Amino acid sequence: MRYTPAPPALYVKNRERFTKFMKPKSLAVFVSNDILPTNADGTMKFVQNSDLLFLSGIDQEESTLVLFPDAFLPEHRAMLFVRETNEILARWEGEKLNKAQASALSGISTVYWQSEFESVFKNVMNQCERVYLNRNEHLRAKVEIQTREDRFAETVLREFPLHAYERSAPILHRLRSVKQTEELDLMRTSAQINTEAFARILTVLKPGVGEWELEAEFAHEYLRQKAEGFAYTPIIASGASACILHYIENHQVVADGDLVLFDVGCSYAHYASDVTRCFPANGRFTARQRAVYEAVLRVQKAAMELLRPGNQLHTYHAEVGKIMESELLGLGLIDRNDIAHQNPAWPAYKKYFMHGTSHYLGLDVHDVGLWTEKMEVGQVFTVEPGIYIPEEGLGIRIEDNIVIGAEHNENLTAAIPKEVDAIEERMN
Repeated sequence: MRYTPAPPALYVKNRERFTKFMKPKSLAVFVSNDILPTNADGTMKFVQNSDLLFLSGIDQEESTLVLFPDAFLPEHRAMLFVRETNEILARWEGEKLNKAQASALSGISTVYWQSEFESVFKNVMNQCERVYLNRNEHLRAKVEIQTREDRFAETVLREFPLHAYERSAPILHRLRSVKQTEELDLMRTSAQINTEAFARILTVLKPGVGEWELEAEFAHEYLRQKAEGFAYTPIIASGASACILHYIENHQVVADGDLVLFDVGCSYAHYASDVTRCFPANGRFTARQRAVYEAVLRVQKAAMELLRPGNQLHTYHAEVGKIMESELLGLGLIDRNDIAHQNPAWPAYKKYFMHGTSHYLGLDVHDVGLWTEKMEVGQVFTVEPGIYIPEEGLGIRIEDNIVIGAEHNENLTAAIPKEVDAIEERMN
């Protein structure tokens, strides 16, 4: 790994937090992601299972974590299984973690080779009464392939049908949503790298540059600073393309007078930053661009004030919608008649602001969390209102990453310019 890993104390603490939710005489199993194929003999870059990473810090394929707090033998209460290296593997792919390295990274003293899993697992399964299995239960997940988690669950359910089974995901969604101090430090690093990448962009953005060239500038800065790369497919949308919410082609040439929307983030130690800014290609906002931009900025600032402990996300989104409604009235994009006859399920403001304002942020860009419960100190959210006017070829979104605090929130990405005067001053 090129990044500096978190101290093993974080993973010890995360495992302790998880096991407190486990029922007596139960064990939990977490497996790594697969290396996915492309074509011919090609593969995609390996991306670790976020839950396994959260509990162990192990960033390697063919890894398994078993937690069994009530195991008879103390060495079986937390066990890590990793892929055994050999001379051929080391020559072709590089050496894998040895047992000592895996133990040092994870804080787990009992480390086995993956080839030993079956015999050890049968032993502990004879002692337990129930098993916690894990799979991707993100609200927006659409997984069309069978994952390593799926295959493992099928095998266990077939071979041990008389055990009771539980879901790990609800526990992890609760735990992962509240960041520990060490996690916030990694997220600050991710945000700082992204801040410097945006500063780089302000020096090269001009009419005639290709959106793909701007994407390359981000990639250069991310890799230069030992980030894994983009946390998600970057959106660099000039002119009317900014009205396409998930525009990822990045193949247009920036024109004089365009406003360019950058929705770009990096991943450092697998913790994501997720920022959106809009900059004028020629360094100056037009009067209309400025009016719409400042309306979005006012909504964002008001939304940040509502992002506080004890507030509830569904209520929060409804309140932000009312603030946006007022701004759209001021811009003349909707009128009182539109509001009077609106569909409550799809209010009038949704014509120009059709997505949510905030989502959890962490090991995943759209991180897991409990949407039905109240906000807590230590949770990290994006705040990203936008106004999209296709008939004017104008789309504007502004996004920051906010840590909820007891007294005051922390904006991890506050140093990236977003005031009109500050942007124009930097660009000119």
